[in-house]
Amino acid sequence: MTASDNTPAAPSIANTVFAEGKLTIGITLPITGDNQSVVDFNEQIAIARLADRLGFRALWVRDVPLNSIDYPDPVGHLDPWVLLGALASNTERIALISGAIVSTLRHPLHVAKGAISIAALSQGRFILGLGSGDRPPEYAAFGRDPDARRDLYREHWDTLAAAVTLPSRVIPDSAPEGAPEFYLLPRQHASIPMLAVGSGGQSVDWIARHSLGWMTYHREPQAQRGRYSMWRAAVERAASGAFRGFGVAMRLDLSKDVDEPASDIALGYRMGRRALIEVLHDMRESGTHHVTLNITSERRAARDIIEEVAAHVLPEFHR
Repeated sequence: MTASDNTPAAPSIANTVFAEGKLTIGITLPITGDNQSVVDFNEQIAIARLADRLGFRALWVRDVPLNSIDYPDPVGHLDPWVLLGALASNTERIALISGAIVSTLRHPLHVAKGAISIAALSQGRFILGLGSGDRPPEYAAFGRDPDARRDLYREHWDTLAAAVTLPSRVIPDSAPEGAPEFYLLPRQHASIPMLAVGSGGQSVDWIARHSLGWMTYHREPQAQRGRYSMWRAAVERAASGAFRGFGVAMRLDLSKDVDEPASDIALGYRMGRRALIEVLHDMRESGTHHVTLNITSERRAARDIIEEVAAHVLPEFHR
């Protein structure tokens, strides 16, 4: 693969991650141990290559603009566009997904430029996941009003959609008399899929109308089934008969004991691989189309966990 070869991916990368009646599995980067703040990003690139080779469907990258002592995530995240560029250059098949760009704190035309750049580098393997952020002090640091979050999210989504959907067009904040008509380069070969990660302060009906799907956090099974039922009802109201994906981010502490039953941890489970297969089967039957694993490597090396999941879990779902 070369960066200059811009042959679009086929079929659409969104269809390889979200497909009706199926469940696919991805990985969230970076992978760290509990309370680990220093990340070996060369190791993260090696993990990405391994996940790509072993058949995971997606790599997810978070956007954490600022850290503070009161924010519970101590990890030193790279800028998402920098990391996504490195992943695009070091993988060949796996989908790359921003999970999620904090669109309310970035100008939408800058986000669009980043999105089409990653789509070009990855040969069409990029899905633009968008969130709104939820920390009022971070809004203040960027000169934004947290009470305007919902409106900003919708406005920026519309500007982004115009820019990354073919035919692409730039919607300027203002256009003085005599201003040129702007456009974005490199030229796109296909529209970039857009995904709502979290609610962004919007109704599920709005998300169903505008997004290829809805990505949410882990909840206990009964609550998640109710969440999916609410989503399906919204999709039927917004686009009757259409398919819209539903995905879950789930933390995984995989035991060496293959028979260890599932036990709750924050935003996921500790369990052996047999319980993991059961949990994923139940999620698929309940309407989940994609699960990204937020792997904790406190007890085991991340590579060991990834290789075990690839050997014994992926064949159950990635046929």
